[in-house]
Amino acid sequence: MPWAVTARLNYLLANASPLLDIRRVLRIIQPMDKPTEATVTTIHHGDSSTVAVATKVLAGQSKKGVLARILPFLGPAFVASVAYMDPGNFATNIQGGAQFGYMLLWVVIASNLMAMLIQSLSAKFGIATGLNLAEQCREHFPKPVVLTMWVITELVAMATDLAEFLGAALGFYLLFHIPLLAAGILTAIITFVILGLERYGFRPIEAVITAFVGVIALSYLAETIIGKPDWGQIAYHAVVPQFSGTESVLLASGILGATVMPHVIFLHSALTQGRIITRDPQQLRRLFHFELLDVVIAMGAACFINAAMLIIAASTFFAKGLTNVGTIEEAHRTLEPLLGSASSWIFAISLLASGLSSSTVGTMAGQVIMAGFLRRHIAPWLRRLVTMLPSLAVIAIGLDPTRTLVISQVILSFGLPFAVIPLVYFTARRDLMGVLVNRRATTLLASAVAALIVALNLFLLYQTLFGGR
Repeated sequence: MPWAVTARLNYLLANASPLLDIRRVLRIIQPMDKPTEATVTTIHHGDSSTVAVATKVLAGQSKKGVLARILPFLGPAFVASVAYMDPGNFATNIQGGAQFGYMLLWVVIASNLMAMLIQSLSAKFGIATGLNLAEQCREHFPKPVVLTMWVITELVAMATDLAEFLGAALGFYLLFHIPLLAAGILTAIITFVILGLERYGFRPIEAVITAFVGVIALSYLAETIIGKPDWGQIAYHAVVPQFSGTESVLLASGILGATVMPHVIFLHSALTQGRIITRDPQQLRRLFHFELLDVVIAMGAACFINAAMLIIAASTFFAKGLTNVGTIEEAHRTLEPLLGSASSWIFAISLLASGLSSSTVGTMAGQVIMAGFLRRHIAPWLRRLVTMLPSLAVIAIGLDPTRTLVISQVILSFGLPFAVIPLVYFTARRDLMGVLVNRRATTLLASAVAALIVALNLFLLYQTLFGGR
């Protein structure tokens, strides 16, 4: 059996000397329409120490402290978490806080808990199978289905990239009053530079993205302190579900339904599939526990940031009766007279960090999707150039950035079932997952979450296209 060959080779490599692991990893690729072929992937110099330490930790040979043992496994979830704090989240959370105060805070908490579950399945999938979700779909589904999935997910990735690109350009515009078109070109240049770090391995780009997440988190921590929110109301609405009319239900659906991004489900499985390789059952379980910790920390940070967005809007706009603040530009402009100039600067900095990091992640996801479904690779810079053109066109013809962000989120709704449903299906299969197969309770819970997210996205799609309220 080809899988048995793969598992055995990976096992031997994982349990060989650390020096062998550092030099190179042999991966077996098993396409359906081609003979089994082997490719050699060299461990980059920037990753060698991380792989060596992780190998010792999994083998129980490390004598380092707790933090030093955890650090080599942190990173993939931080890259994936950027999708949960991208510019598309800014408008939704701001609108929710401005219109309904702290009431919908529980929705933010619940949606991020669901995201933790989905992303943990994605991370586990890459670890257990050695393939990412797009590659596994190509292996198991008929070719017409695969091509359809590729077209839809490719459109989703481009729509995501459009929203994130516009967010970064808007951040430059708000901070430095640069014309949007020039800000868009500057965004493209910086993203090119960040993507160039991939040639040095996975660790450098993980570090840069994590730094951006830190900037966003610190920005909203500062905003929260300046805004002086009502902590009693925050504690109450964080755990007590509540609505106030049809509009609040619709907005809650928007927050919850747009939580899980399809492109980042594909990406997360790719980030873990060959990062730290082992096929020993005990080490696999240990590796997944470390990656689960990565998910909890990273998605916890994303939850804090999303909650802080809503809290700031509630403690400033809603508290002052400014319930019609619905765009990013209005929020930035209104913060200064309410909280001072520092707050508006902090807001713009967080938006810029969000846009630059999520734009980079969107490009990475697009590459994974194309390579996985079609077995075709294009240079990241070329993909960046292709996906940049629609964004620059939107800016050049003067379309409203916030409205464009909303439309891009609608396009995401089309692609969600094509990511979530295969993920739950594959992770429930013991022949693919081995010792990391889902427990029955996990599959039932994930299926319920997937059904809810898909249903809410379809509901939002209907509301947006046909205006039924």
